[in-house]
Amino acid sequence: MSYKCYLFGQLMPETPSKLTVKIKGKNKTLELLNEGEINFLRTPGLTEITLPLTFPMLTGSRRPDYYLNLLEKAKTGRSTTQFIMTRTTPNGRLLFDTNIKVSVEDYTITESATNGLDVSVEVNLKQYRDYGTKTIKVETEAKKTTAAVTQQTQPKKQTTTTKTATVTKERPATTAPKATTYTVKKGDCLWNIAKKYLGNGAKYNLIYNANKDKIKNPNLIYVGQVLTIPQVK
Repeated sequence: MSYKCYLFGQLMPETPSKLTVKIKGKNKTLELLNEGEINFLRTPGLTEITLPLTFPMLTGSRRPDYYLNLLEKAKTGRSTTQFIMTRTTPNGRLLFDTNIKVSVEDYTITESATNGLDVSVEVNLKQYRDYGTKTIKVETEAKKTTAAVTQQTQPKKQTTTTKTATVTKERPATTAPKATTYTVKKGDCLWNIAKKYLGNGAKYNLIYNANKDKIKNPNLIYVGQVLTIPQVK
């Protein structure tokens, strides 16, 4: 079985020897008098990933400090990235992948004589969920009604007011935007295409979802493919 690990849009020079994924539960257990324990089921918490990485000094295409700078920028810049781990059979058939938007929580750098010049880093990642606030717009509309009290008194006008509340999201759901096309060239990847056309490489999933009829694996695109590039607001 073949494994490939991607972080910050980069293929890691060495596949981690192990991967720990912790899916945290938020259920709450209470004990009732004479009834024993009961469990309240709640929405799961954020997934946590422990990722041991090795950055080789002499055998890699890039030096360890290149990858260490990526970790430092993500931490100090408070930015997110996409963690991807793909699994394929020896003949290249995709089995399944782990694809999750994460933040870098902390990492530990270890330099040991047993590893020579290579640098070992244990990175703790945490799932990131997009969130936003909601605003309420209140519209008022006045309606006039006339009520005759008696034949001896003048008609009295009464005014009633109705209010309509419209809930809008600061982050509106994606509608069917106009799209452009792009022809894949040598050296392209979805991350770089998304960074060029959508302004953020982490939005590569938007391109992948718009081209599932052409792309079976988001990490494998081919020269000459004509991809649909959705427009986002």
